[in-house]
Amino acid sequence: MKKNAANARPVAPSGVAGLDDILIGGFTRNRLFLIEGVPGAGKTTLALQFLMAGARLGETVLYVTLSETEEELRSVAVSHDWSLEGITTRELSPSEAELEPDEQNTMFHPSEVELAATTARVLNDVDRLKPSRVVFDSLSELRLLAGSALRYRRQILALKQFLANRQCTVLLLDDMTATDHDLQMRSIAHGVVLLEQIHPEYGSQRRRLSVIKYRGVHFRGGYHDYAIQKGGIEVFPRLVAAEHRQASRRGRLASDVVALDKLLGGGIEEGTSTLLVGAAGTGKSTLAATFVAAAAKRGQKSAMFLFDESPQTLLTRCEELNIGLSAFVDSDVVTLQQIDPAELTPGEFIHGIRQAVAAGARIIVIDSLNGYLNAMPEERFLTIQLHELLMYLGHRGVATILIGAHQGLIGSQMHTPVDASYLADAVVLLRYFEMRGEVRQALSVVKKRAGNHERTIREFRLESDGIYVGEALREFRGILTGVPVHEGGDPKLS
Repeated sequence: MKKNAANARPVAPSGVAGLDDILIGGFTRNRLFLIEGVPGAGKTTLALQFLMAGARLGETVLYVTLSETEEELRSVAVSHDWSLEGITTRELSPSEAELEPDEQNTMFHPSEVELAATTARVLNDVDRLKPSRVVFDSLSELRLLAGSALRYRRQILALKQFLANRQCTVLLLDDMTATDHDLQMRSIAHGVVLLEQIHPEYGSQRRRLSVIKYRGVHFRGGYHDYAIQKGGIEVFPRLVAAEHRQASRRGRLASDVVALDKLLGGGIEEGTSTLLVGAAGTGKSTLAATFVAAAAKRGQKSAMFLFDESPQTLLTRCEELNIGLSAFVDSDVVTLQQIDPAELTPGEFIHGIRQAVAAGARIIVIDSLNGYLNAMPEERFLTIQLHELLMYLGHRGVATILIGAHQGLIGSQMHTPVDASYLADAVVLLRYFEMRGEVRQALSVVKKRAGNHERTIREFRLESDGIYVGEALREFRGILTGVPVHEGGDPKLS
C-alpha cells in the first residue's frame, strides 16, 4: 500500500504516471471515484491500466462490464500489447437467452427484476473474490435498469457503502450518453475525473482531462492534455513553474564568434531567454544553431524543437556554413525534434521539453514562435503557457532561445503575429537593409536584462566558414528602416 508523504493517505496508483502526478499519488483507497467522458475518450483504457497496476502489486482486481463483452475488452488489451492476466472480468450484459419469448417477464417492470439480479451477482462476486480494486463499466446501463432517478441514486449509495465496507477502491465509468445527465453521481463520488475530446477545424482530435472534485486532496487543477497511444493513456500534467524553483548558477554561454559575443556582453546567460526576431531568411535559425554547436563543443547538451523546417534541412545548411552540427546530433549531445502542430498538443510539446531538461539539456531552442502559435487552439493561451514555460526553464538554469519571424522584409510594414519581446530576457533583432544594389543583413541587441550589452548595429552575414559579424555601422543612419543613409566617411561594408 502506497502512502503520500504530504498527507499520509493510502493511495492506489492509477497506472498512469501523469495522472498520479495530478492526483498527488493516485486514488485514495477504499473510496468511490467517477470517471466521466464521451464514448472514445479512453475510459476503458484508463480503467484497464488502473486494474493492471493493482495486479502488478499482487492485488485482487475485478472488472464488471454491463455494456461491453469480455471479448471486446480483450481486443482492447491486444491493441496495446497487454495481458489481462490477474484481472477477473464479470460480464453482465444481456445474454441471447433473454431475447427468447419465454424469458420475457410480464408480471413485473423489467427494472424491478433486472436491477436486483444484476446487483446480486456483483455483490456475490465481491464477497467471493474480495477484490481491492473494482471497475464498473458503465453507469449508463445501471441508470437504465433503475428506471427512476430516486431508485438509481439509492442503488449507487447502497453499492458505495457495501464496497467501502469491504475495502474496495472503485472506479465508476460514465459515458455521459443520458439525455438528462445530472450531477447526482458527482455528489456521491469521492472524486470526479472528466475526460474530454476536442475536434479542431484542422488536425487530429485532441484530448484533455480535468479533476472536477477530489475530497480532502489539493490536486492539480485546470486542464491537462493526454493522448491514447499504443501502450495506453499518457497524461501530460499542466506545467506549474513555481513548483520547480531551485538555486542555480548563472554562467554565460558563448557562441565562439568573437564579435557576436562582444555584442551580447559575453554571450547568453543560463536561466534566461533570448528572442531572435527578424524577417524570413535573415539567419535566425543558423544563429541559434551556432550557440548550440558552441555549447556542444564544451560538452553541454542542447535540444532544438523545429516547427518550420525539417532537421535534415537544418543540418544540411549548417554543414554548408561549417557549423558542424551533425556530429553532435549523431553523438546525442544535440537532439533535434520536428514538431507537427496539427498532431501534437501543447501539453505534449511542453512534456517533450521537460524530458529534454531532465536528460541534461542546457540550451532549449524553439524554432519558431509562429509555429508554436499555430499549435495552440486559441491565440490568447499562447502568452500564458509561454510565460510558464520560460519561468520553468529559468528556474532550472536552462538557456532558452526563441525564434520569431516577422512578416514583411524591410521598413515600417514589418510586424509579428505574436509579440513575446516583453517575456524574453534578451532580444536580438535581425534586419535586411538595402545598400549598393544589394540586400544585406544587420544585427543588433535591443534588450538584455542580465548584464550589459553593446547598442551598436553590426553587419551580419552567412558565409562558407560560418557566420560573420562586422564592425558597428557608425557611418549610416536609418539601418533599421531598411534604406540607410550614408553620413560621410568610408563606409565599413565589405
